[in-house]
Amino acid sequence: MNSVLISHPTGNANVRGAVDGFCKQGVLESFHTSVACFKGSSLYKIGVGPLRDFRRRTYSEAVREKVHTHPWKEMGRMASTKLGIQKWTQDKVGRFCIDEVYQDMDNRVAQYVARYPERMDAVYAYEDCAEQTFQVAKRLGKACLYDLPIGYWRAMRKMLEDERRRNPEWGMTLGGFNDSDEKLARKDRELAMADRIYVASSFTKKTLELYPGELAEVEVIPYGFPPVNVKRAYQPFGGRKVKVLFVGGLSQRKGLSYLFEAMKGFEDRMELTVVGQGDVSRCPALKAALGRVRHIPSLPHEEVLALMATQDVLVFPSLFEGFGLVVTEAMSQGTPVVTTERTCGPDIITHGRDGWIVPAGSATPLAGLFETFVAHPEMLHEAGKEALKAASRRPWSCYEYELAQAVTAYLNER
Repeated sequence: MNSVLISHPTGNANVRGAVDGFCKQGVLESFHTSVACFKGSSLYKIGVGPLRDFRRRTYSEAVREKVHTHPWKEMGRMASTKLGIQKWTQDKVGRFCIDEVYQDMDNRVAQYVARYPERMDAVYAYEDCAEQTFQVAKRLGKACLYDLPIGYWRAMRKMLEDERRRNPEWGMTLGGFNDSDEKLARKDRELAMADRIYVASSFTKKTLELYPGELAEVEVIPYGFPPVNVKRAYQPFGGRKVKVLFVGGLSQRKGLSYLFEAMKGFEDRMELTVVGQGDVSRCPALKAALGRVRHIPSLPHEEVLALMATQDVLVFPSLFEGFGLVVTEAMSQGTPVVTTERTCGPDIITHGRDGWIVPAGSATPLAGLFETFVAHPEMLHEAGKEALKAASRRPWSCYEYELAQAVTAYLNER
């Protein structure tokens, strides 16, 4: 029986899916993370109010005995953020910046692999936290499995630089240009050492075509959907406005300017709610646009899902995305999604049935769809019901099983 070590500094839905999948298949050697919480534990009990971030690190009871935590850097980052000590979390230089958290985790996992090589056949690591682990694993003859959760950095730079030239008034919100040359080189070294690469969307796989060299085989395994909202009720239109929702960071990488542009002329027939945070003060165009719509800076995850269940359509016109979990979240609530070909959309949406795919970087196709929606709003309810069906067919357990099976099959071939 093969055994796999998996590591990720902070954990999220897809990491929990990977860990649970390996555990259910009996191949999980260990899971390494910074902070892990389990229902009923002391950390879980105090995870309320200002400490609610702890509960976001909750893992299934089945993996408890396999978990190794390395908390100090991440706890320092969390505390510094809560206390507003920005110099400690400042990018690249702060003692608790996110890069420090990732590099510390990578170093500790590499030490574990070196100390207990007989315990594992493979290591499974994520972008920015794999180099040291892979170096040790390679030396010991272990398989190096790499998870790339967002598109390749060279493709991001190319696409976002093009966007910055086309749309300069929104350019300061783009980000994606702050990583040091060393960090970018480290990403390439990680990819070069990978024996197999796993991504969650066809778009992410396509971005790797810009890698300047040979790569291992890339396998696409889309994430799963959250539990579906079986109680979703659809409010009759009866002359009311169509409710449009956006959820995500307030960056032009999400295609925000094109959403606001497409909404022009529909104000009396559509209402837009935007949920998300960003550096609004640095972008006058963004500040002005938010002043014309309902803006909610932040909501707990459960309240985001509840809000999604009250909306007619979620619009997510991203210019560059690894997957876009808000797409699956909205569909699980019976809300159809309009998104672009640069997200998970083409992998999980059937265009015109349970959602719509539009070209990235243009307001024109969005405006065309909006015209159709206001003329035939009932189609949104029909698409929402189909979105629920699609979500019910692919719960997170599908991702867990498919990833574990793919890894096991590769290791057996190896």
